[in-house]
Amino acid sequence: MGQAYIVEAVRTAGGRRGGRLAGVHPADLGAIALNAIIDRTGVDPAAIEDVIMGCVMQVGEQALHIGRNCVMASKLPDSVPAVSIDRQCGSSQQAIQFAAQAVMSGTQDMVIAAGVESMSRVPMGISALRDQGFDSLSQAIKDRYKVRSFSQFKGAEMLARKHGFSREDLDAFGLESHKRAAAATSGGAFKGEIVPVNITLPDGSAAIHEIDEGIRADATEESMAAVKLLIEGGVITAANASQICDGASAVLVVSEAALKAHNLTPLARIHNLTVTGGDPIIMLEEPLFATDKALKRAGMKIDDIDIYEVNEAFAPVPLAWLKHTGADYSKLNVNGGAISLGHPLGASGAKLMATLVHALRARGKRYGLQTMCEGGGLANVTIIEAL
Repeated sequence: MGQAYIVEAVRTAGGRRGGRLAGVHPADLGAIALNAIIDRTGVDPAAIEDVIMGCVMQVGEQALHIGRNCVMASKLPDSVPAVSIDRQCGSSQQAIQFAAQAVMSGTQDMVIAAGVESMSRVPMGISALRDQGFDSLSQAIKDRYKVRSFSQFKGAEMLARKHGFSREDLDAFGLESHKRAAAATSGGAFKGEIVPVNITLPDGSAAIHEIDEGIRADATEESMAAVKLLIEGGVITAANASQICDGASAVLVVSEAALKAHNLTPLARIHNLTVTGGDPIIMLEEPLFATDKALKRAGMKIDDIDIYEVNEAFAPVPLAWLKHTGADYSKLNVNGGAISLGHPLGASGAKLMATLVHALRARGKRYGLQTMCEGGGLANVTIIEAL
């Protein structure tokens, strides 16, 4: 079987809900990430054989095939096809894995895996159409799981209780996320991965968005503790959960033949691809078991991995993952995570990959592992080797 290589990995800086990216149409936002891949690599746009675009809320401005719309808004020619996929929060991580599978199978040589989500313009949950009387869960599902609905917020509370984490534990983790993100920003760690976005401010003036908007460099234990609980008696707050975010990301995945044909320099090789499913009620625990499976398949141990990116959907997720795997906290989300940087749903998978690839190379490290919890009790794990 052939090898799959990452040649470039980019992302926009995160925009807060109603913030600096709220005025950008999601098709245009996705196009910015696609264009950056072409600009940075210098490849012939017509040589791209497919665009796999992750997006969760495929309704409104993200409806009617957001992947193709991003291509049409970009500098890619009409000859470049696209597909829009939804594996919930792991959508663009799955896009990377589909791209790698296409390249490894020999059916394609150059594929862009990408993601976009404008949570300001297309609010989370809107695609369910519950206000119009629709229910995505059939009676058979409700009968099987003895529930009326599934909730990631309830899952986060269940996960925290199961693994014994207090609110103080979660807040401390959230505070560290902000500290790491602030340090990474001031130290220029994100410069290689962030694509500047030209924006128009509410007063009509032009500006460039290139710094993650959600980082709170002034966060303290006291400010974290002052945030209201989501449910009385619980432990989850907006301060120890991921931020609603607008953003886009893209990764160019190519074959060895394409490296030679287009004179490209690889940043990383994709070492392992894993996706698993588990309990849809607790929902957020599956990255623990998916990581076990990925490491076994790769013939590796957790200590073989130099940097881990575990999506901070809620603080109990990476904390439970650390407890389960015995991983080194200092190697986890070294530049902060979704609590500080934001979680633009369908864009988060490729966003995390951009951060992981650049962090490995900046630190002179070899192996990186990325995983994230996903709606329905799913999880993706991708292991890469920096080159």
